[in-house]
Amino acid sequence: MNSRRDSTDGPEDVDATFAEIVAGLEREGVGKRAWFDEADESDEADEQAEPARPVRPEGQPAVATVEEDPADADDDPDDPDNHYVPPDPPPLPALRPGTIAALLVILLGVVVLLFPGLFGLSGAIGTPLALIVLCSGAGWLVLRMRSGPPPDSGWDDGAVL
Repeated sequence: MNSRRDSTDGPEDVDATFAEIVAGLEREGVGKRAWFDEADESDEADEQAEPARPVRPEGQPAVATVEEDPADADDDPDDPDNHYVPPDPPPLPALRPGTIAALLVILLGVVVLLFPGLFGLSGAIGTPLALIVLCSGAGWLVLRMRSGPPPDSGWDDGAVL
């Protein structure tokens, strides 16, 4: 059973209904181009006063042509030495003593994991112990993370995610 054939929701002849809607809009003045026609007339007056503009070939991007000034020779975009050089990044902040201690605990965990014999441990005891030490150091670093705004920010530091 075809529901489109039995449906009475839409008009029977879609093309006729569309033409009727367009005709109604044109009667109301929706399709008029008065503002565009005035712009065409002013463009025609400008074209008579100015020389003809060059027409760009099809498929080419619209580019404004500017006469080159010898003083702007260093602004040549094709020059390989003329490119954006970003400023130096700000220096990394100094590590706090708690951060250094947490990194040392992680390093100790790696050493115990790779070489348990240095501490007189067997592999069966050294591996779980090393994993506990590694997780402790990582947890210490996570707990030391700052959750608030930086101390040097003002009262209006923008959005904080």
